Amino acid sequence: MAQKELRSRIASVKNVQKITRAMEMISAARLRRAEQRIQALRPYASAIRRMTRAAAEAAENIPNLPILVERDSIDKVGFLLVTSDRGLAGAFNSQIIRAGLRTAVATEQDGKETIFYAAGRRGVGTLTFRKRNPVGAYTGFTDRPAYANARDIASDLMAAYVDGELDRVEIFYNHYISPLQQRVTQETLLPLQQASILEEGEEDGEEGQDGRDGRGHRALVEYEPDPADILERLVPSYVEISIYRALLESTASEHGARMTAMRNASDNAGDLISNYTLQMNRERQADITQEIMEVVAGAESLV
Repeated sequence: MAQKELRSRIASVKNVQKITRAMEMISAARLRRAEQRIQALRPYASAIRRMTRAAAEAAENIPNLPILVERDSIDKVGFLLVTSDRGLAGAFNSQIIRAGLRTAVATEQDGKETIFYAAGRRGVGTLTFRKRNPVGAYTGFTDRPAYANARDIASDLMAAYVDGELDRVEIFYNHYISPLQQRVTQETLLPLQQASILEEGEEDGEEGQDGRDGRGHRALVEYEPDPADILERLVPSYVEISIYRALLESTASEHGARMTAMRNASDNAGDLISNYTLQMNRERQADITQEIMEVVAGAESLV
């Protein structure tokens, strides 16, 4: 490879490296803000789940509300995939899509119908390309989701469940652990009886999920109005806050994944620049050696 071409490639790689370093710094700044939003929301989301669980346990029977009706048979399953509007984030989007499609195939093999919803252009585009057009497509806010975005998604999902278009709703998103680690998470939103709010293992809070204190004693709670009315009001809030939390977790995971991907890209660009520089130096040394040999040969021919 000629020295001129090598210089051109080195210059091109350096320009790319500048871009990847800038994107890494931007993602790092956005990640800090996203982490703060998650830390502020997690205790509230956990409290909503504990309150809903406690109200469900206190109610003699679950109110006869359409949103709380559990189907006798599960025939239609809805999948909400939370992805991003932009790429360049490693396997951030692809792992969510793969998990959703893999679960959908297994569900269809059991004779059930699958219906997709997607947040983020990457998820919408991939599902459309794979001929699984999403019924609900929500884009343009994944960099900084607002509670109103979660409310819009929750409204569509709850309406579909009440109208009988869905018998169960599953959500897939990247749970943020650290900038280097995001975990693909699947949760059941509806029906309430199968949702994660009724499961053990919820973190946060000084008291346990079931209202027990640190000594294992159950706290006495008086409800006004009765638990059934409270549960009626809490369930929509639970769905909204669960989706909002998933959006925030996904946003932080996206920035962390992009920051890591851009850092790796910058490091790879540095290695490539070093290799090209070494190759160019070798080419230049070979040219100098060749010129010296030609001068010596010419001098010897004159003797």
